[in-house]
Amino acid sequence: MKTKIANFIHNLLVYDYILFGVVIALFILFLILAVVLHKKTLVSVVLVLLSFVILLLGPTLGYKILHNYLFKTTHTIEEVKALEFSQALIVKGTLSNDSQRALHKCKVTAQVYKVANNAVLDMLYPLNPFKKTSIVLPDVLEKNSTVAYKIIVEPFTYTKDYNVSLGVNCQ
Repeated sequence: MKTKIANFIHNLLVYDYILFGVVIALFILFLILAVVLHKKTLVSVVLVLLSFVILLLGPTLGYKILHNYLFKTTHTIEEVKALEFSQALIVKGTLSNDSQRALHKCKVTAQVYKVANNAVLDMLYPLNPFKKTSIVLPDVLEKNSTVAYKIIVEPFTYTKDYNVSLGVNCQ
């Protein structure tokens, strides 16, 4: 856990620091406004609640929206094939860089999860995949370019219905 946090902090961009600074500044600003307007109780309480909502949701949602904008990619699954004589699942796909900058490190994760005929279970199974494999693409992905990749999920012995989803994290 300590290494994950250190890795996260190491990979922060200047834009992330600006985002976190703006969130803290808005938090402080709304708290000061709440103190200044303490005679109007309802407005003061709303400002305090809004400041804490900004403090809690601002960094996480802002980080996600910012990184989706800066490192925009499109990925497709071309083929999913379970091998017959080997305990492996091959997922082939393509990754396109739609951002305005070159992407230097892309991590593609394939997650395999069960399928049920129950609507509730079909919503819960993707949250806990039974098999997960990641690869890091070695090449720099220039803007407006596409790269093909292949992920081998092994050992894969599941014989019932399953779905495969991809997750892409680029920097």
